[in-house]
Amino acid sequence: MSASNPASHGSRRRVVITGIGVVSPLGIGVQSFLEALKAKRSGVDVITDVMDASAAPGNVGGEIPGFDDGVTKEAMPKKQRKFIKVMCREIELGVVSALHAVEHSGLDLDAIDRSRMGVDFGANLMFSPPHVLAEPAVVCCDPRPTEAHESGLVPRFDLDRWGSQGMKMLEPLWLLNYLPNMPACHIGIALDARGPSNSLTMGGASGNLALSEAARIIERGRADVMVAGTTGTHLHPVRTLNVELFGDLADGDGPPGSWCKPWDAHRSGQVVGEAACTVILEEREHAEARGATIYGELLGFGSGCVSTLNATGQLAKAYAVAGRAALRDADLSPADLGHVNGHGVGTRDADAEECRGLSDLLAGAPVPITGLKGFTGNAGSGSGVQELVASLLMLREGLIPVCLNHDSADGDCGELQFVAGDHRPDGGNKVFLNLNGTRGGQASAAIVRAE
Repeated sequence: MSASNPASHGSRRRVVITGIGVVSPLGIGVQSFLEALKAKRSGVDVITDVMDASAAPGNVGGEIPGFDDGVTKEAMPKKQRKFIKVMCREIELGVVSALHAVEHSGLDLDAIDRSRMGVDFGANLMFSPPHVLAEPAVVCCDPRPTEAHESGLVPRFDLDRWGSQGMKMLEPLWLLNYLPNMPACHIGIALDARGPSNSLTMGGASGNLALSEAARIIERGRADVMVAGTTGTHLHPVRTLNVELFGDLADGDGPPGSWCKPWDAHRSGQVVGEAACTVILEEREHAEARGATIYGELLGFGSGCVSTLNATGQLAKAYAVAGRAALRDADLSPADLGHVNGHGVGTRDADAEECRGLSDLLAGAPVPITGLKGFTGNAGSGSGVQELVASLLMLREGLIPVCLNHDSADGDCGELQFVAGDHRPDGGNKVFLNLNGTRGGQASAAIVRAE
């Protein structure tokens, strides 16, 4: 299939994007997000609102400016606002992005069959902030120091006390605040979406997988409209510490916005971030019948999971497997791609692995490669759809987005061509591959054509 001939999908129902909701370090809403992209303005800076201090060097991260409960309250229907008290920040981000996407799509919810509108949403495993569990944990400790630690003897946690004492001190409805299926639940309730619903927790690979599953539901005729997206954060005391323990956090000597350098010869690590992004997917005829603006068409999807026997991820192979599967699904070759929007976290090893996978996948085709995390940091599951939307919106401006902070590649990147320095004209090719992965060797891919 050529890039301009999606009809060769045969009788498969065609799925298009008709609405976008983005809550990002680059801003809240499509216009703010696009303006920051075009201006090459990074959303990475010193964290001021989410955490007073973290394991991140310099307390640097991609924080969403101006986001609080008031933003969520404004977005939600009045009768649903009481649910905000059982939403952690990640859940709120996802709900707001979804409701903004519906508004952006122009859907008249009273004019559609709600039984044919569903939700497919991805999220990280969600962690409680340490202070939530601190007091319940303390009451379960035997005050007699019986366990050796490098700093001396420490109290021993008595598990038998948890059920009778510790759990009673948890905040009411504690679990509902941190379940990764709750974004989809709250979105479905707020929209009265009665069609298929599912939640995915595949880390950084979640975005393309959520879109893939939602698109397949429409293709099979089970729904006409799907709300698909992801929410996630690494901007959290525990999660940031996890990243630091792997030795993967950047420690730059310039402005914070310059610290994350995807695939650059001088990359030193990733920057933590937070984000949520949702797209409204519709069957093409359904969208055209209501006169919707169509932002892009989903052409193909792929996924892969490759690891060793000891569960060490083999990302180079996983990226190649996922990318090839997406190309087959779209009936395209690498040469048909206008660009690739890659995972590009900015660490030495992960970027080198991704470059090997991309070299294998592209097989010498001179396809430009870009990435968004220099703008936003790494939000885990919250990054994938945000990155896809960045390419989609910029292509509508005739541009491939720049890979911010990428100045020069090293030997790890072979002969790959990165979009460096400034945005690049798209040359009329609006087809791109969005590629994401996880440390464990999971990879996902989506091919989209902007319109």
